[in-house]
Order: sequence, then C-alpha cells, then structure tokens
Amino acid sequence: MVKKKKFPRESFVSMTELVLPNDTNTLNNLMGGRLMHWMDIVSAISAQKHSNCMVVTASVDNISFKHPIRLGNVVTLKANVTRAFNTSMEVRIYVEAEDIPSGKKIDSNNAYFTFVAVEHSGKRIEVPEIQPETPEDIALYEGALQRRQLRLILANRMHPHEATELKSIFDIK
Repeated sequence: MVKKKKFPRESFVSMTELVLPNDTNTLNNLMGGRLMHWMDIVSAISAQKHSNCMVVTASVDNISFKHPIRLGNVVTLKANVTRAFNTSMEVRIYVEAEDIPSGKKIDSNNAYFTFVAVEHSGKRIEVPEIQPETPEDIALYEGALQRRQLRLILANRMHPHEATELKSIFDIK
C-alpha cells in the first residue's frame, strides 16, 4: 500500500486563548502548565489532521519560557506537522502573546511535540508522509530526523552510536 503524501500546510492549526485570572499565578503571569496544556491541544489537533485518526502524545521537547505572558494577553498558538515517520509525527508549535491595547506582540515559545497515531484499541497506525514545500518546511523536515534521534537517545531507546544524523554532536567515528 502506498501512503499518500501530505503538505505541512494541510495540518496547520491556529488556536487563540485569552489569559484570564484563573490561568495565572500570583504574579499575574500565565501558568506554565496552562500554556503546556494549550500547546498539547493545538499540536494534537494538528497531528489528527495529518493522520486522520486518533493520536496520543509520545514526547515533548524542551519548553523554555522566553517572556512572561500576562493577565489579559491574547495567546495565539500555531502548529503543523514537520515530519512523519512510520506511525509517529513531529509537530512544531509557535506561541505568540499580544497585549492588544498596546499593540505589543511577543514571541513566547517554540516547541516540538511527538504524537503516535492509534486505533481505539491502542494499536499504532501508519501515517502519511510529509512533502515539504517552502524553504522553512524543508529546513524543519531535514532537522526533524536529528531531533528524533536525540529524543530517542535521551529516552534510552537508541544508543548514540546508532544516531547516524548526530555523529558530529557525539564525536562518533
């Protein structure tokens, strides 16, 4: 069976949230856990659009908070699949916060989440391949294999010497 290829734009999702008092900590900043929850939702929807089936979160890369997001800010989360492997997909999430009255926007976060496509029984399902179109799509697609191998090494599911794309990082001959 030949798997149909899809473009990254086909999995694009944008989600907007208003930071309310219940979303904030005692400093009136958005709680990190709430932002991670929103990131998981938007990226899961993106993975579902790509695979046309249910997905489960397999891993979350490092999430660093560049700038605090304040009470009353509007948060826009954008996600799309950057690369698909056999049954898993890497999804990139970009987070921007906006103070609408001042017109100020901040680049808050970028992260990569990995999802696995599954049936109701939990059995993994093959997903369509990605066909990158733009220069950005191509760069994200090419970097995805390195990020995947690093994730697998950090999870003790791959030995560094098996990581063909990471030889220069680990100084492997």
